[in-house]
Amino acid sequence: MSETASLDVAQAPPADGSRRLAGNASRPSGAGRVVRIVLLLALAAVLLVLPLYVDEFWLRTGFAASAAIVGAIGLNLLVGTTGQLSLAHAFFLAVGAVTYVFVSGAPGGSATKIDGLQLPPLLGMVLGVLAAGLAGLLFSPVAARLRGIYLGVASLGLVFIGQHLLNTATPITGGFNGRTAPKFSLFGFSFSDSSPDLFVAGVPFGEVERLWYLGLVAALLAYLFARNLLRSRTGRALQTLRDSEVAAAVMGVNVQGYKARVFLVSSMYAGLAGVLYALSIGSIAPESFGLDLSVLYLAMIVLGGLGSVGGAVVGAVFVSALPLVFQQYAGSLPFVSEPGQGGINAGQAARLLYGLAIVLVVLFEPAGLAGLARRGRRPPRPVERPAAISPTDPSTPSPTSGAVTSERGSSA
Repeated sequence: MSETASLDVAQAPPADGSRRLAGNASRPSGAGRVVRIVLLLALAAVLLVLPLYVDEFWLRTGFAASAAIVGAIGLNLLVGTTGQLSLAHAFFLAVGAVTYVFVSGAPGGSATKIDGLQLPPLLGMVLGVLAAGLAGLLFSPVAARLRGIYLGVASLGLVFIGQHLLNTATPITGGFNGRTAPKFSLFGFSFSDSSPDLFVAGVPFGEVERLWYLGLVAALLAYLFARNLLRSRTGRALQTLRDSEVAAAVMGVNVQGYKARVFLVSSMYAGLAGVLYALSIGSIAPESFGLDLSVLYLAMIVLGGLGSVGGAVVGAVFVSALPLVFQQYAGSLPFVSEPGQGGINAGQAARLLYGLAIVLVVLFEPAGLAGLARRGRRPPRPVERPAAISPTDPSTPSPTSGAVTSERGSSA
């Protein structure tokens, strides 16, 4: 009888309802959701009206950051979500950029003959994304059989292959000097300084203002697609691959098939980022798609937080915009010199700063900037108290009743 009574006490719900409070504490409150929605709407409003108040430098920097955001989200799906180390992201960016320039560019050149199809820029962008995805799909059988550092070394070979092709396929890429990227247009609307002339609130909207909104739309679509992908069944399968490929196979996940799919999606992200990158700098050149570009994208996702889409956005903005800001304000920043004056230039100072940031993140917050944000909004964990037992209740046995009964039984 004492054992039955003790089981009834252990299974009884706590008198103070602490378990119910603990379950409710893990859910975001209604006020918290409202605050988050208001902040997102305020951020969207600021981004929409920003071209009316800032100068050209900040708009160009923002468009470059948008291109980096798209590429960082794609790499984060591959490295952060699936756990596949890849150093070939610069190669896939180059495929997207070169395809866009060749499909939409015009033939010409004097010393170096270059070709072009002169097709609509929107078609060139779509074909650039598809070509980069096809390149990733062709590499996926190799990726499906490798993992870790071996996959990183194998993907590194694509960067050197890409550098060779960019320098030798002169009619397509322009060779060592590269070639100019054609202006983007959408259904007759040109993203240039004219055709047509556009004024908003008395402010002329030229190329940089129009490209600003193009970058916003591309970054937003890339973000929403990645978030929805991670919340789907495919996203859960990819996260299972990151934790354990053996466990994923036991659970029925097609390991090689999902590896091929994530390489396809990540490469398509990189292809779109390459097209935006070409529009940002106005041209393509082999030196723009070297190994250092792949390392920069790895720095973006490590700083932002592996596996976090929002962290990839923040890391991309930090790493891509920092050198441009340092270069713009080199005369006002300490220890940073202007170009041609010796000392530490803007690019070197930026690399030192986010290199130090990576070291600090790895040491103190491996989850990156996204981990810091989650830690800041995590509610305090309630303290669970044991249920109070009334000693005067005749149906509740005393803590020592079972022991006394067993002792009497053993003595008998």
